[in-house]
Amino acid sequence: MHHNITLITTIAAALGFGLIFGMIAVRFKLPALVGYLAAGIVIGPATPGFVADVALAGQLAEIGVMLLMFGVGLHFSLDDLMEVRGIAVPGAVLQIGAATGMGIGMAYFWGWSLGAGLVFGLALSVASTVVLLRALEDLGILDSINGRIAVGWLVVEDLVTVLMLVMLPALAGALGGTGPDGAAAGADANIWKTLGITLGQVAAFIVFMLVVGRKLFPWFLWRVAKTGSRELFTLAVVATAVGIAYGSSELFGVSFALGAFFAGMVLRESPLSHRAAEESLPLRDAFSVLFFVSVGMLADPMVLVDSPLRVLAVVAVVMFGKSIVAFALVMVLRYPLNTALTVSASLAQIGEFSFILAALGMSLGLLPKEGQSLILAGAIISIALNPLLFKLIEPLQRALREKSDAARKVERSTDPLAELPMSVPQERLSGQVVLVGYGRVGRMIADSLMAQGVHIVVAEQNRELVDQLRRRDIAAVVGNAAEPAVLIQAHIARAALLVIATPDTFHVRAMIETARALNPAIRTLVRTHNEEEAELLRKETGCQVFVGERELARSMAERISVDLAGVKPASGH
Repeated sequence: MHHNITLITTIAAALGFGLIFGMIAVRFKLPALVGYLAAGIVIGPATPGFVADVALAGQLAEIGVMLLMFGVGLHFSLDDLMEVRGIAVPGAVLQIGAATGMGIGMAYFWGWSLGAGLVFGLALSVASTVVLLRALEDLGILDSINGRIAVGWLVVEDLVTVLMLVMLPALAGALGGTGPDGAAAGADANIWKTLGITLGQVAAFIVFMLVVGRKLFPWFLWRVAKTGSRELFTLAVVATAVGIAYGSSELFGVSFALGAFFAGMVLRESPLSHRAAEESLPLRDAFSVLFFVSVGMLADPMVLVDSPLRVLAVVAVVMFGKSIVAFALVMVLRYPLNTALTVSASLAQIGEFSFILAALGMSLGLLPKEGQSLILAGAIISIALNPLLFKLIEPLQRALREKSDAARKVERSTDPLAELPMSVPQERLSGQVVLVGYGRVGRMIADSLMAQGVHIVVAEQNRELVDQLRRRDIAAVVGNAAEPAVLIQAHIARAALLVIATPDTFHVRAMIETARALNPAIRTLVRTHNEEEAELLRKETGCQVFVGERELARSMAERISVDLAGVKPASGH
C-alpha cells in the first residue's frame, strides 16, 4: 500500500514545513511568504536531511501559478487602473525599464549572456502584489490615494510581466537560450516568424476570451450557483481557472499563466465574482504555499556564503535602485512627497512574479541556476526589510520638508493644480463646503450637494481626478489636506462646513486643527470605519463622526419602520 507515495510525501512535507516556518516568520512579524521560501530550502536538495521530489513539486507549483494568476485576474479592475493611469502607467513602465537596465548591467559585469541579464533584470523590477496588499492593509491606507496609486502601479507591472511571459519563449532562441520548439540558440532568421506566430496566437486567445469567454463563463457560473450547492460552485470556479489555463495552452499555445489571468478577468464580469474569489481562496492559498515552497527547493542557500557581494548588489537594486527611480518619477509627475515615498517603499521588494520569470528563464536555458538563487535571496531579504521602509516614511518626510528647500519647492511650487484658478467666482468661495476626498463616498456627497445648489471645493490627492473636476467647472485643488496650504487654497477661512470623506483617518486631526485655526466657527463632519476610531475622534475633536456600518444599519432600520408602518395587521389577531 505504501510502495509509491511520492506525491503524498511531497505535499505533506511542503504544507507541514510551510506551516511551521510560516508561523515562525509571522511570529517575528515577517510575511508568511518568507517562511514558505525557507521551508522549501529546508526540504530541498541543497540542504541535508529529507529531500522532497523536486519534479513533482514543480508540477504542483504550476497549479499554484495558475491559481495565483487567476486571483490576480479576479481582482484586476480596469476602472481602478484608469483612475490613476496618469502616474501608474508611465511610472511603472519607466521604472521597469530602469530596473531591467540595472539587472542587465550587473549580469554583463558578471559575464552572463544578454538573455540571462534580461530575465534577471525583469525579475528584479517586479514587486510582489501579495506583499504590497498586506502592507497597505496593515497600515490602513489601502483605499487611500497613495494606496490606489501603489496598487495601480503594480497592476501595470503585472500586465507587463504577463506580456513578458508570452514573449520570452518566442525570443529565447535569439537571446541564446532554447526556443519554444526545443531548438537551440541560433535561429535568428526565424525570430520574426516565431514572434509573429506567438503574438497571433495570443491575439486569437484574447479575442476568444473577450468575445466568447466574457459571456459563456459568467453564464456557466450563474447556472452552477442556481443549483444551491456550495461545493459545486467552488469546483466550477477552480475547474474554470485550471481548465482555461490548460485549454489555452493546448489550443492557442499560450502560457498557463496568461490563460489563468484571463480566466479571472472574464469571471470578474460576473455578479458572482466576489463569491468566486472567496470560495476559491482556501485552495488558492494552499497551492500558492506549494508554489513558494517549490521555489525555495530550487534555491541554493550557499549563494549567501559564496557570493555575498552579488547578493548585496541584488538587494541594493531591489530596495534602493528602483525605489529611487520611482521616487524621482513620482516627483517629476508633480505628486506630493508622501505619495513618492509611499510608492518607493511599496516597490522595494520582489516576490511571486519574479519567481515565475526566473523559473521560465531557467526552463528556456536563459538564466543560470545562480541567478534564481540570487533572486530568491534578494526576495527574502527585501520582503523581510520592507515593513521597516514603511515605518521610515513619516520621519523621512519630516526631515526632507524641514531641511530640504529643493524638496519643498519641487513638491508644490511647480504644480498648477495646487492652486485654485483665479477664474473661480468669489461667491462660490464663501459659505461653501470643503470636501476632502473624492472617492466613492466623496463623489456621492458631492453629487448630492451640487444637486441642491450648494457650492463645494474639493481637496483631493489624485491629480487626474482634480483635472477632471476642473474640466467640469468644479472648484478643486490637489494635495494632502493635512497640509495648511491645501486648506488655505480651498478657502477654508470662509467655508461653512468641512467634510472629510477620505478613508485615510491618519491625518484627520491635522486637518481639523488647521481648519479651526483659520475658521474657529467651522463645523466638521468626518467618516471613519470603526467605532473605536470614531469615539476617539469625538473626544479629541468634538466633530460629528459617521461610521459606515452604523449608518447603513440606521438607514435600513428607518426603511423597515416605514415599510412596517404601511402594513395593516391581519384580521383576527
